[in-house]
Amino acid sequence: MLNEYFVTIASLISHYGLDIAGYTNMTSNKSGKYKVIKWLVGILTALILLVGGVALYFSAKWKPLLTEKIKDGVYNGSQKLYRINFKDIRLNLITGSAVLDSVTLTPDTTVFNQLKELQLAPANLFQIKLARLQLSRIGVLTAYFKKRINMNSIIMEQPSINMIHYKVVKKTDTAADKRSLYDQISKTLKSIHVKAIKIIDADFDYINGSTSKPLNSIKHLNITVKDLLIDSLSKSDTTRFYYTKDISFELTGYRATGKDGMYTTKIDTVAGSVSNKNIRIKGLQMIPLHPDLAFTRKYKYGKDRYDLKFNEITFTGVDFNKLSAEGSLYARALKVGPANAGIFVNRELPPPPNFDKAHNFPHIALKRLPIETIIDTVKLSNIDVAYTEYNPITQKRGTVYFQNLTGNILNLTNDSVRLAKNNHAIANLTALVMKTSRIKVTINFNLTARDASFTYKGNVGAMNMLVLNPMAKNMGLVEIESGQMQGTDFDIQANMKGASGIVHFYYKDLKIKLLKEGENGGIGKKKGFLSFLANSLLIEDANPGKGAAPRTARVTFERTPAASFFNLLWKGVFIGMRETVGLGIVPVKTPEQAMEKVKDKKQERREKREERKKKRAERKAEKKKTDT
Repeated sequence: MLNEYFVTIASLISHYGLDIAGYTNMTSNKSGKYKVIKWLVGILTALILLVGGVALYFSAKWKPLLTEKIKDGVYNGSQKLYRINFKDIRLNLITGSAVLDSVTLTPDTTVFNQLKELQLAPANLFQIKLARLQLSRIGVLTAYFKKRINMNSIIMEQPSINMIHYKVVKKTDTAADKRSLYDQISKTLKSIHVKAIKIIDADFDYINGSTSKPLNSIKHLNITVKDLLIDSLSKSDTTRFYYTKDISFELTGYRATGKDGMYTTKIDTVAGSVSNKNIRIKGLQMIPLHPDLAFTRKYKYGKDRYDLKFNEITFTGVDFNKLSAEGSLYARALKVGPANAGIFVNRELPPPPNFDKAHNFPHIALKRLPIETIIDTVKLSNIDVAYTEYNPITQKRGTVYFQNLTGNILNLTNDSVRLAKNNHAIANLTALVMKTSRIKVTINFNLTARDASFTYKGNVGAMNMLVLNPMAKNMGLVEIESGQMQGTDFDIQANMKGASGIVHFYYKDLKIKLLKEGENGGIGKKKGFLSFLANSLLIEDANPGKGAAPRTARVTFERTPAASFFNLLWKGVFIGMRETVGLGIVPVKTPEQAMEKVKDKKQERREKREERKKKRAERKAEKKKTDT
């Protein structure tokens, strides 16, 4: 091949008259200027062909050598665990580029099993398929003579990555290689510098090795690494993260269904940057796959149903070094919202046996996070919450709405060092209740208390109490005929055992009516006489009354294991309001007592159905007897 190029060059020299004699005897009719240009063009063309020929020659010679070196390097460098193959490798020594087509990285399971027996196997195996691997502007001569690798970019297009996880036993006495990356390459190379590394449109699957079932899948992942530099100084450069100036990523179109088939999780985009210290999640949804009652009835015991949609969640001031090196999350701020949260509770189902819902109190759940977490400030903005309960006695739903929930939570942490300095998280929140009245509340969580203690105090603004009727009628068979709340304030201390505190409830013109239960559930007519007695003998129609001082309710009650954190919060205020109104002598049912009533009511309805069924059968038999 090289000889053919030299013949071509010689013919060009002959064509253009590029010999000394021809040059010295340029006496033709053409002007000397054009002959000089023709001479220069000829030399330039000859040089291009010469360099191109040499490049192709060495490319042809280096191609099999480089192919062998790459395959041997991966095979031996992985202790014979991996093999790399590619369809073709194309080199261009002039531009310093290389392209590998149809690349595959495949583990050898026989070698892996041998390493498992020796307790030397890694926990994860990788299977990688890559449409194209591009390396551009490689300084070949610099690499060969100066032992420095410099290149513009490494681009991986459409990789498919399977990470297969196995439970493996490691030797306890195995010494880890604690040398820096530079120390490991320094005998061969002085430095590696890559301006950009890009992974484009990757698919990632996390697979259980024992069952071969996917545990998680990620599609359309893009990663960009800027300015990778491995040399004697970069390892101590504090402006770099793992030898880079920045690592950024973007994930689009994530979708996964839970193992139990009850929820689908969707995310529009997840993006982050090490240099900007942020992670941004957009369009996160937790979508239940069944309607509310159908969902809850698929469980033997009561289980809340969540329908969540977060427009945006942003972590700022993230310490990626801590996250990588220690597995701990530190962020200056976590911003959540706008968002919508729907919570549905079916009261016909019993709570799980021997389960205390204090286990799910926010500051108790925080302790169970798998990683140490410090978030200086959680910022909530424009969050709408709808809490719905289904009453199996009335067979109706009642909903409490909290709109535009906004506020901050300070010092959210389970880190022992931080807790030693400050063991309280403070939440200052505001929201619009039932679309009409503003509530302000401050919750002080003791993050280290064994009894999960916390305090909450605040106030609720003026409200026409008729807006409470959809909840009061469906859940309590009580209808408010009139009433104007002028304001409520509360100051309560609570823990997993119960609560105590003070409630001030100011109102006027209060009148209620008690309702009957419908024949087959639902809401029946007014209990006229009992409503009259309640309004005449029990209910105080105003606080303060005419010429009287305002009444104060002092609340004390015990919490039962079936009571949730939300139940504990509202019950403290609700009991104070009941006592102020005059209903303090009427005991409030615990969740367990309410469940017993539901159980009795279901049995009663079952017996009535059986009785009706029996009577229909008797009438049918009687009619048949009469007809014959």
